[in-house]
Amino acid sequence: MKIPNHIAFIMDGNGRWAKKRGLPRTVGHKKGVEALEKVVNACIDKGVKVVSVYAFSTENWNRPKLEIDALFGMITEFTRTKLKDYTVRGIKVVFMGDTTKLPQECQNSIKTIIEKTKNNNTLTFNICLNYSGRQEILYAVNNLLSSGKQSVTEQELKQAMFSKDLPDPDIIVRSSGEMRLSNFMLYECAYSEFIFVDDLWPDFDSKTVDKILDIYQNRDRRFGAISED
Repeated sequence: MKIPNHIAFIMDGNGRWAKKRGLPRTVGHKKGVEALEKVVNACIDKGVKVVSVYAFSTENWNRPKLEIDALFGMITEFTRTKLKDYTVRGIKVVFMGDTTKLPQECQNSIKTIIEKTKNNNTLTFNICLNYSGRQEILYAVNNLLSSGKQSVTEQELKQAMFSKDLPDPDIIVRSSGEMRLSNFMLYECAYSEFIFVDDLWPDFDSKTVDKILDIYQNRDRRFGAISED
């Protein structure tokens, strides 16, 4: 069985999951966190080495303040409650995006879990927070320009990206039936396989991961070359 090295998830549908049940959107986000744990555990069991998730985009600031505050509260709680467990299980937590704009309490918990898990190697869990694919590219280009570069190689550009220490995703999965990237990993997705799942994110579990891996088995990744039959 072909096991992807890196799977990236666009977690979509928490609000719709809650609305369908007559519940507040924040309940959907809480269920989404539970689904995230199931997905991460399933990926570890299957031998995936990197999991990335799109947790909060730069465009999400347009949501109601109550929902934004609740999301950051959940992220703070998540990083605190999972610190010991992730340390024991060898999960390394990293973040992509501009976390300096987040509430200070959230920033502090992020810095702690990054520091405490930095030497772990069972799985790298990459959380994209206040992230934008376009802004990531601009960040890299501006840093290269400020260093005096007038032209750059592809490798130099890659090393200036937030994702410099991560392999490009083999698969990008989006939940809830939507079929777009929404400004996610625009540079890194050049040869990613896209898989769109109708299930809303809170309904994701180990069986969903199995389904994704089954689909991946039938993908022929040629990277521009000709497949040998």
